[in-house]
Formats: sequence, C-alpha cells, structure tokens
Amino acid sequence: MANKTQAVLDTFTLTKPTKNDGTPMWELVKASTLDLNSPYKYIMMCEFFSETCVVAKENDKVVGFVTAFIPPEKQDVLFIWQVGVDGSQRGKGIASKMLNEILERSACKQVNYVEATVTSSNAASQSLFLKLAREHSTDCKVTECFAEELFPENHEAEFTYRIGPLSE
Repeated sequence: MANKTQAVLDTFTLTKPTKNDGTPMWELVKASTLDLNSPYKYIMMCEFFSETCVVAKENDKVVGFVTAFIPPEKQDVLFIWQVGVDGSQRGKGIASKMLNEILERSACKQVNYVEATVTSSNAASQSLFLKLAREHSTDCKVTECFAEELFPENHEAEFTYRIGPLSE
C-alpha cells in the first residue's frame, strides 16, 4: 500500500506558489465546500507569503494548496490559513505532504508549533492536524479561538489546533 501511495505522490510536484497560481487556487476553493475568500487573497498569499505556502500540481494544474504565514507576534508558529485539495485527489496524502514540505523550508527553521483554526464539523481538517501531530510525535491541543457570536452570519465557532513542540 505504501508503494501505491508513493507512486501517486510521485506524479505531483510541490512548489512555492507564484501570483499566477492565485486564480487556480481560488477556482479550486470555489468548486469546494471551503470558505471562499476573494481572488485577491489567494494572489496576495502567493506573492507575499510564497515561502510559507505551497501548491501541488499535476501536469501543471493546481490540484492542491496550503496558504500559511508566520505571525509577526509569534515567530515560532506557522499558522495554516487554508488547505485545499481538489475533490478528485483527496485521500492520497497530498495535504500532509504539503504541510511537511512547508515545515522543511528554511523559512520555517524557527517554527516550533503549527496552528490552525477548525470548525467542529470539519472532520477532514481535524484528522489532518491530528495526523500531523502523530507524524511529528508531538501533542495537539485544541482550544476555542473564535466564538460563533463573533461572526456576522451563521458560522460555527473556530477551534485552534496547536501542534507541537515540533522536533528537528
């Protein structure tokens, strides 16, 4: 089974995004159940945060991405804003591979923790971050971050998943 999974991952390239990847990232989200941000957000993340973002491409087509950044007031944290994988590509380990790709970069050499906010109904993201903690033999602490009442429209509360400390 591991060989089959590796063969699937070998067909993809993981790279730092360029601003030209922003629109395909937006289109991937638009066709999914993820929260859709403006096209500008995706282009901006590619242009200004490429060191902490990644795109997965198959035959030059964006089939997955992670947008992330290191908060100025938490230099030891990589905050994952959004993870998207094309529906036809889910279950192949691409999201985990993308997260680890970012963590291996020199831009993340000071990172000891990964944080992300996840809703109670987002089982896929919960599973992804718990898996990341297991892969790095570390803890995943879950705390409430943004209460439901903070949002202007119907939106579930967001819980912080804090993975770490990460070992080298």
